[in-house]
Formats: sequence, structure tokens, C-alpha cells
Amino acid sequence: MIVERKLRVACLGAGYFSQFHFDAWARIEEVELVGIADRNTEKARLSRHPAFIELKQMLEATTPDLLDIITPPETHLDAIRAALDHGVRAIICQKPFCTSLAEARTAASRAAEAGVPLIVHENFRFQPWYREMARSLAAGEIGDVHQLTFRLRTGDGQGADAYLSRQPYFQKMQRFLVHETAVHWIDTFRFLLGDIRAVYADLRRMNPVIAGEDAGYIIFDFDHGVRAVFDGNRHLDHAAENTRITLGEALLEGTTGTITLSGNGALHLRSFGERTTRTLLEPVGWRGFAGDCVFALQRHVVNGLLKDGPFENAAADYLHVIEIEEAIYRSASEGRKQGV
Repeated sequence: MIVERKLRVACLGAGYFSQFHFDAWARIEEVELVGIADRNTEKARLSRHPAFIELKQMLEATTPDLLDIITPPETHLDAIRAALDHGVRAIICQKPFCTSLAEARTAASRAAEAGVPLIVHENFRFQPWYREMARSLAAGEIGDVHQLTFRLRTGDGQGADAYLSRQPYFQKMQRFLVHETAVHWIDTFRFLLGDIRAVYADLRRMNPVIAGEDAGYIIFDFDHGVRAVFDGNRHLDHAAENTRITLGEALLEGTTGTITLSGNGALHLRSFGERTTRTLLEPVGWRGFAGDCVFALQRHVVNGLLKDGPFENAAADYLHVIEIEEAIYRSASEGRKQGV
């Protein structure tokens, strides 16, 4: 889709996370944010853009090129259908994507039939430390990869008030740690290491006031014996002034070196047998959320639309992430490894 004017973008949803979307759109010169719809129009008006209470009303009034869906999963399929019926040229949809694999497949199929790019807003792979890891892997800087480990330590899961100040619906999610949080690393591990072949999961609920799991281990199998480990515990923290920058710490280990991700977003490479490290990425006072990854994703989509380029996290490919998530829950339930 090549246009000579600014892309008209409309947003559905004005909840907590929408602030990062609005800020990112405002910084993309080729974009005009033409409307925001939310059942609470006061929230929408705070953005100082035209506010609407209903999606269809906004679509009819603003005729956007792109709809950015920033609402919970139960709204996704209907919003995608409405956008397609109103002739939008592209859609971005937040994760978790739809309420089920069946719904996600329907959404991806409808968009494909209409010839409309549907991109899932899965932004962690766009964080600068993971982009730098990908560059280092491509350059062969750590040799043959053996293992990638991520330790999630958000430190926000203790006590009766856990999550209430920011995202209170977390307490009621029947599937929590994997469906809401670890799904980011399912996608990021695929981005860095390729297709996931099998998973094994041991999940548990530690805070009795919430409905879903909030801690656990997941082992991912890749080709050539490569493994990744997700070690998640939302009760514990890590050494960072702001634990939400990286949400934890990581090690990417290979035959000739190891890359370490610190909680401040810095990356260091230690060559095999050495004690000193080389800095790959300095810690930065990033604007926006978690290394400004929301901006990076939205910038990527705009570039793709303006240059007819490929899109990362197109819905048809993202279905594999949801399939892997389902396999993780089966593994935890059955106590055995699951192929994917």
C-alpha cells in the first residue's frame, strides 16, 4: 500500500497500555491519528484526539487506513470484522490475540480473504536488546548456540493487592503467566532461535488471590539440540531500578561466548574462557515502554505499508505462537513433553 498522504490511524481502546501506542503514533511523521474509541469517552478524550464511544461510529466518521486494536481479547474478532467491513487497509491487534486458537484462525482467515495485513502487536521481539542479540547471532559472535535462558522476575505478584494498581483484570485470568506474559518469550525465542519443536512445562499458582498460574518453568526444544528455558516467577524481583524495562535477566550461551542481558537493558558478551566482557548495548533512558518497543513495532508496520514490505508477526504466522501456548498448557496438565 503506497500512499502520497499521511496514513490515517484510528485506535480502539484507551486503557492503561494505550498511552504507549498514542505516544508512538505521535512520533511517526507519516501518520495522522484521526480518532480513538472507548466505552469510557473521558479516557479517550484525554488523548486530545477525536473521541468516540463506538468503533463503527469512529470507522464511519474517520475512514482510517489502519485500525490499531488495544482492547482485551474478547473484543478482537468483532473489531477485526468491523474494520474489514469498513474497508481499512491494515489492522494491528494487541496480544493475547483473540480468546482462542479457533477465533484467531478465523480472524487471520478473514483478513487474508480481504487481502488486508493483520499484524499482532507482539512487541518484545522489537526490544533493542533482542534485536542486538539477533545481530550477534547472525554474525556468529558466540559460535554454535546451546541454550537461551530467561528469568522473569517482575516483583509485582505478592499479596492481596497484586496487579490492582495497574492491570486489575490480571487477578481474574484463568490462564495468566503463560497466556498473558510468557507468550512474549514464545515469540521472542522463535525470533532468535527458529521453530520450536517441543515443550515441557511445570506451572504453579503461588498467590491464592489470583485465578491463574503465576510461576513456572518451560523448556523449549529447537533443531540441532538447542534449548531455551523460561523461568518465570512474578513474586520475585531482579536487580534493576525499574523491573519493567526487561522484566528479568537472560543468558544466551554458545560455544565461543555468552551474552548476558541485565535488568537495565544492557548487553555484554564474554568470550569463552575469558573473564572480561565486551559491551554490545549500553543501558539507555529509553522513552516509552521497555526499550521503546511499541514505537519500533508501529514504525515497522508503517514502513511495511509504505514500501509494500514484509511484516513480522503477521497473524497467519502468529497462530504458531498460540499453538505453542496450547501445547504448554497441555504439558503442564499431563506432566509430559508435547510436540508442536
